[in-house]
Amino acid sequence: MSFYELFKKGYHSRNLGHFASIVNIASIDGNIDEDEQALIKRLAVKLGVESSEFESILKDPSKYPILPSNSVDERLERIHDLFDIIFVDHDIDSKEFLLIKKYAIALGFDHVNANELIRESINIYRGKLSLDEYKYLLKKRLNK
Repeated sequence: MSFYELFKKGYHSRNLGHFASIVNIASIDGNIDEDEQALIKRLAVKLGVESSEFESILKDPSKYPILPSNSVDERLERIHDLFDIIFVDHDIDSKEFLLIKKYAIALGFDHVNANELIRESINIYRGKLSLDEYKYLLKKRLNK
């Protein structure tokens, strides 16, 4: 197997783990509503999740581990996707808060940075932000 194939497989595995995290957050309240389902389908396409993988992840997202990236931008993009699914209903509840904190730490943020990242994300994420706006604001706030 070539280096490229290994890299591609690792990248796809990280995407599957991330997609499973998205599904897990969407289903934390027991069901996935229409708005969440639409976003999940869009993110599946963005992450290159195949239909058989999609069905498997919907059945049991816990089978797919979170594999962190070394790239801060990629980790912020992952957090942004998770906040997209959380804020589909324009609110974050206590279960979602605990889960996003767990995912932030699993993505490679330490406890202090995870807490600050989540707090600042909630503050700036009350409105709909593009990924570029989100990254800009977080980097600006975290690098005070």
